[in-house]
Parts: sequence; structure tokens; C-alpha cells
Amino acid sequence: MKAIVLKEAGGPEKASYTEVEKPAAGGWEIVVKLKNAALNRRDVFVTHGMYPGMKLPSVLGADGAGIVDSVGDGVESLRAGDEVIINPGLQWGEDIRFNSPKFHILGMPTDGTYAEYVKISCENVYKKPAYLTWEEAASIPLSALTAYRALMTRGELKKGETVFIPGIGSGVALFALQIAVAKGANVYVSSSSDEKIRRAVEMGASGGVNYRTDGWVKDLKSKIGGADLIIDGVGGEPFKDLIQVANAGGRIVNFGATAGTVPELVLPRVFFKHIDIRGTTMGSPQEFADMLMFFEEHEIRPVIDKRFSLADAVSAMKYMESGDSFGKIVLDI
Repeated sequence: MKAIVLKEAGGPEKASYTEVEKPAAGGWEIVVKLKNAALNRRDVFVTHGMYPGMKLPSVLGADGAGIVDSVGDGVESLRAGDEVIINPGLQWGEDIRFNSPKFHILGMPTDGTYAEYVKISCENVYKKPAYLTWEEAASIPLSALTAYRALMTRGELKKGETVFIPGIGSGVALFALQIAVAKGANVYVSSSSDEKIRRAVEMGASGGVNYRTDGWVKDLKSKIGGADLIIDGVGGEPFKDLIQVANAGGRIVNFGATAGTVPELVLPRVFFKHIDIRGTTMGSPQEFADMLMFFEEHEIRPVIDKRFSLADAVSAMKYMESGDSFGKIVLDI
């Protein structure tokens, strides 16, 4: 079969479209013939060697959806021909509060979805929601699960609350917007692009601000007063602005640090406002199932930005690095 394999770190250019052996299902395993895969920023980080537990060579890719090709001994819930979506979070563990030390994500070190076929434990395979296209289904797993847990489990989102999502345009941020709007929250966003803010408003956001403009924090607070819940994947210097935006007793849930570490955080600004800062990453199998049910109930459809062929996955990752995307980048297989 054809697959995108990374043999050494050094950026997307080090990944190659090559022939590898088709996997065979062992006990409690399923082989899925993939229809589509989708990119995550994690995939690009892996190509640069910027991820814990690097083990190469590996087939890249966490997200995917397709048709069950074969099942191993012990698998009773699915059969060949079933249309499925993959949960890429492996070995979460028994405690929903946090993952086990064995937890890892499909696509390195375990071979992933940038391939014609993928092998995975049956507990990580779910029936594809019927209303979704193949490319939409493939776009959901990692980003939507991250957003769902950040909002619902860690963020404890309630109807009518005000939510702020900085850096709108990424997969997680857009899913967070869609989930929060469906939950009945008042959602505000930020971006360096007025066009991305406009599109977010079309998707249900109540408004937004351009963080490149002077006084954007003051402008945002004049619009919303303050945020009950902030979903952040940026970190870095901008994180300190979130302390100002948060209401007293507010929650800030962080799932990433694309802008790096937070310098010189003034803790009194946190504890005098009684702010909770909570970390999160991915989610448990139960949250994945709950997320799919929520999506089906509200018929949430992912935003697809651009599609590439599997053979052109390197170009797709370079496009992701450019930061120009609004929504998910999908591979046709």
C-alpha cells in the first residue's frame, strides 16, 4: 500500500510517499481502508522532531475515516464493510480526569492515517455519523475531541455563558466555536485577520477583535464585559492578556502553546480574580463517544479549508505551516 512515511526529522520535506506493507489485523484489532485523512498541527511538529517520544520511521497522521477492511479475533462490534471513524487517542486509561502514562496518539510512534490502510484496536473505532461526508468525518477526531473536552469537561460550559476563543481559524478553535454556539453560549473570537473574524461571525460568533490593533483587550472588554470561559491554544506572551479578559471566578482552559512559554506571569492578577487555569489535551473514549453524539444531535459539520491528494501530503503540511488556513486540511486517499 501507499503511505506517507517519516524516516528522519527535519520538516515536512523529510516525509516521503512510498510503498509499505499492508497491515494485518491481530486479536481485537481492525484494519480500515481509509477514504480520507486530515491534518493536525501535531503532524507538522512531528516532522520537525518537536514531539515527545519520537520513534521513527513512522507513518504520519492521526485523523481518518473509512471502511472496515478486516477484523481480528475477538472483534464483535464491527464487521467488514462498516463505515467508521477513528479515535486516534490510544490507551487513555481508566480515569477520565487525565490520561495514563501509556497514552499516545496515532501517527507516531504507532503508524497512522496518511495511508491507504491503518490498523488500530477495535475500541478506537466508531460508526461514522451518517450525515457526514467522508472528508467531514475524517476531519473530526483529534481537533473536535480536544475542543469538546476543553469546553465541556474541563471548562464546565453552561448555556448563556460568555466564551472567548483567541486565534480563530485553527481546527480546534473552530470546533470550539461550533460546540459553544450549539450549547447556547455567547462566543467572541480574536484573530490577526479581519476576514477570519467575519467568517467566525457567520458561523455564530457574537463578535471578535483583531489582536494586531492597539487596545484590543480594552475593545473586547467593552464589548463583552469579560469572559466566563476562555479556550486557549496559543500560550506565550498573549496568555497574560487572557487574565485581563477573564471575569472574576472565570476559567481559562489551555490545550496548546503555539506561541511558546508564558513569560513573567503576575500571579496576583490570577488569585485576586479567583481565576481557574486548567490544562487539557485530547480526551477519553467516553468523551469521544459523547462528542459524536453531540455532533449528531446538532448536526455540526466541520469547516473544510482545502483538499490535497495523499501523494501531495508534503504540500499540505507546508500549507498548514503557512498559517493561512481556516478550517481543516484534508487528504483524499
